[in-house]
Amino acid sequence: MVLDFWKKREEPSPLYIKGGCVERVSSFKFLGVHLSEDLPWKINTTQVARKAQQRLHFLRVLRKNKVEQRLMTSFYQSTIESVLSYCISVWYAGLTAADRKMLQR
Repeated sequence: MVLDFWKKREEPSPLYIKGGCVERVSSFKFLGVHLSEDLPWKINTTQVARKAQQRLHFLRVLRKNKVEQRLMTSFYQSTIESVLSYCISVWYAGLTAADRKMLQR
Protein backbone atom coordinates (compact mmCIF):
# COMPACT_ATOMS: atom_id res chain seq x y z
CA MET A 1 0.00 0.00 0.00
CA VAL A 2 1.30 3.42 -0.95
CA LEU A 3 0.09 6.51 0.89
CA ASP A 4 0.38 9.43 -1.50
CA PHE A 5 -0.62 12.95 -0.45
CA TRP A 6 0.33 14.71 -3.67
CA LYS A 7 -2.42 16.59 -5.50
CA LYS A 8 -1.27 15.12 -8.80
CA ARG A 9 -1.96 11.39 -8.71
CA GLU A 10 0.70 9.41 -10.51
CA GLU A 11 1.00 5.66 -10.53
CA PRO A 12 4.00 4.84 -8.32
CA SER A 13 6.78 2.81 -9.85
CA PRO A 14 6.95 -0.83 -8.72
CA LEU A 15 8.88 -1.54 -5.53
CA TYR A 16 11.38 -4.39 -5.60
CA ILE A 17 12.90 -6.02 -2.53
CA LYS A 18 15.60 -8.66 -3.08
CA GLY A 19 14.58 -8.94 -6.71
CA GLY A 20 10.89 -9.60 -6.00
CA CYS A 21 8.13 -7.13 -6.80
CA VAL A 22 6.13 -6.07 -3.74
CA GLU A 23 2.38 -6.56 -4.19
CA ARG A 24 0.13 -3.50 -3.84
CA VAL A 25 -2.94 -3.98 -1.66
CA SER A 26 -5.85 -1.67 -0.91
CA SER A 27 -5.84 -2.39 2.85
CA PHE A 28 -3.91 -4.30 5.48
CA LYS A 29 -3.74 -4.81 9.23
CA PHE A 30 -0.79 -3.29 11.11
CA LEU A 31 -0.48 -3.55 14.91
CA GLY A 32 -4.19 -4.39 15.18
CA VAL A 33 -5.36 -1.37 13.15
CA HIS A 34 -6.83 -1.85 9.67
CA LEU A 35 -5.33 0.71 7.27
CA SER A 36 -6.89 1.47 3.87
CA GLU A 37 -5.42 3.23 0.85
CA ASP A 38 -7.45 6.42 1.20
CA LEU A 39 -7.71 6.23 5.04
CA PRO A 40 -11.51 6.10 5.41
CA TRP A 41 -11.26 3.94 8.60
CA LYS A 42 -14.46 2.07 7.64
CA ILE A 43 -12.82 -1.36 7.77
CA ASN A 44 -11.18 -0.63 11.12
CA THR A 45 -14.42 0.71 12.60
CA THR A 46 -16.45 -2.34 11.61
CA GLN A 47 -13.78 -4.67 12.99
CA VAL A 48 -13.61 -2.78 16.30
CA ALA A 49 -17.41 -2.74 16.61
CA ARG A 50 -17.57 -6.46 15.83
CA LYS A 51 -14.98 -7.29 18.49
CA ALA A 52 -16.77 -5.14 21.07
CA GLN A 53 -20.14 -6.79 20.28
CA GLN A 54 -18.64 -10.25 20.71
CA ARG A 55 -17.25 -9.32 24.10
CA LEU A 56 -20.51 -7.65 25.18
CA HIS A 57 -22.14 -11.07 24.93
CA PHE A 58 -19.95 -12.31 27.77
CA LEU A 59 -20.81 -9.25 29.85
CA ARG A 60 -24.51 -10.03 29.37
CA VAL A 61 -23.88 -13.61 30.50
CA LEU A 62 -22.19 -12.29 33.64
CA ARG A 63 -25.13 -9.98 34.34
CA LYS A 64 -27.60 -12.81 33.77
CA ASN A 65 -25.72 -14.91 36.34
CA LYS A 66 -25.88 -12.04 38.85
CA VAL A 67 -22.14 -11.43 39.07
CA GLU A 68 -21.06 -8.61 41.38
CA GLN A 69 -21.07 -5.11 39.82
CA ARG A 70 -17.42 -4.47 40.66
CA LEU A 71 -16.35 -7.61 38.80
CA MET A 72 -18.50 -6.72 35.78
CA THR A 73 -16.93 -3.24 35.67
CA SER A 74 -13.48 -4.77 35.78
CA PHE A 75 -14.43 -7.19 32.99
CA TYR A 76 -15.78 -4.33 30.87
CA GLN A 77 -12.67 -2.20 31.31
CA SER A 78 -10.26 -5.01 30.56
CA THR A 79 -12.02 -6.62 27.59
CA ILE A 80 -14.38 -4.15 25.92
CA GLU A 81 -13.05 -0.69 26.73
CA SER A 82 -9.52 -1.74 25.78
CA VAL A 83 -10.74 -2.82 22.32
CA LEU A 84 -12.65 0.42 21.80
CA SER A 85 -9.85 2.71 22.94
CA TYR A 86 -6.87 1.04 21.24
CA CYS A 87 -5.27 3.63 18.89
CA ILE A 88 -8.40 5.79 19.16
CA SER A 89 -6.33 8.97 18.93
CA VAL A 90 -5.24 7.89 15.44
CA TRP A 91 -8.49 6.78 13.83
CA TYR A 92 -11.39 8.44 15.70
CA ALA A 93 -10.96 11.92 14.19
CA GLY A 94 -11.31 10.50 10.67
CA LEU A 95 -14.62 8.73 11.30
CA THR A 96 -17.89 9.65 9.66
CA ALA A 97 -20.95 10.39 11.77
CA ALA A 98 -22.40 6.97 10.88
CA ASP A 99 -19.21 5.21 12.03
CA ARG A 100 -19.20 7.13 15.31
CA LYS A 101 -22.82 6.16 15.88
CA MET A 102 -21.96 2.50 15.22
CA LEU A 103 -19.32 2.63 17.95
CA GLN A 104 -21.70 4.33 20.39
CA ARG A 105 -24.04 1.33 20.28
